[in-house]
Amino acid sequence: MTVRVHIKNNHAHPDTFPPTPESEPVFTTTRERYDAVLAGYPDLLGKLDTVIDWDLDNYADSMASAEALMCWDLPTENLREVAPNLKWIHIIGAGVEHLCPMDWVPNDLVITNNKGAQADKAGDFGLMAVMMLHCHIPAIASNQVRSHWLSLYSTPIEGRTVLIVGVGSLGGGAAKQLKKLGIRVLGISRHGNPHPHVDEMGTMDQLNEFLGRADQVFVATPMTPETENLMSRERLLCMKPGAGIINIGRAATMDYDALVELLGTGHISGAILDVFDPEPLPEDSPLWTTPNLMVMPHISADDGDTYVETTLTIFLNNMRRFIAGEPLNNIVRPDLGY
Repeated sequence: MTVRVHIKNNHAHPDTFPPTPESEPVFTTTRERYDAVLAGYPDLLGKLDTVIDWDLDNYADSMASAEALMCWDLPTENLREVAPNLKWIHIIGAGVEHLCPMDWVPNDLVITNNKGAQADKAGDFGLMAVMMLHCHIPAIASNQVRSHWLSLYSTPIEGRTVLIVGVGSLGGGAAKQLKKLGIRVLGISRHGNPHPHVDEMGTMDQLNEFLGRADQVFVATPMTPETENLMSRERLLCMKPGAGIINIGRAATMDYDALVELLGTGHISGAILDVFDPEPLPEDSPLWTTPNLMVMPHISADDGDTYVETTLTIFLNNMRRFIAGEPLNNIVRPDLGY
């Protein structure tokens, strides 16, 4: 059995992904990288006929016979006519909101994502961001810009409480690291299932109450109809006065205008944001100059050295299952959008 595979890379452009030239090499699957990872799968050698291309170069010709597609985005109109043999699409990121609503997905087509690829890096970033907020670093950085000396002291973080909103692979990675410092970790997810690194789990209908118990809030939810404006002004007001907040999920899950207002009143003491709409963040955005707020250029969860290799490992592990006729890992539910 030989499986026809198409890998679609994107050149950097502000209207797609990756948006910036410096990020293009991080997410590009070259033939050299592909062959290096495939060498670790001797059982797959000779079983894959793989085309690696850019944007829509040769896309139509290749998709006429492709059975599997690895990409960030794709033309979805008349997909079954364009790709009559296509059985599986692997998305190289965890979020798929850019492909929603997923009413274009044929019933016999499976979509998978990169869930798990970013857990370790997101965990490290989450630990760093929580410590930065705890130690007043956003406020200290704002004071530095104003040449203002103000001694802002902090205490050891052990025993403090952090709420993770969205305990998936990213939130779970953060929880794992935070527990190492003796932090009490609360978690919110759609299902509320127990997590090995979360002390207490709740569901979305408990979010307001959990917000009032946390010293810091770490938001890592995907963008879905359920989570749009999840952290509204009303929800931000449910936070404990003086708490800090971090967002590495998606910009549309949080009311940034309300966040700026509440940073100004002191209700929220500091914020670290890694996701924006649009990206790159426009030069005239007030977020750049909001005191006690740190702008991160969407770097919280992506390993700049090994992202492609990790992605290919997830893809090829699933390829074994695909060839064997077994259910794939990381299946996306079109009805939920993740």
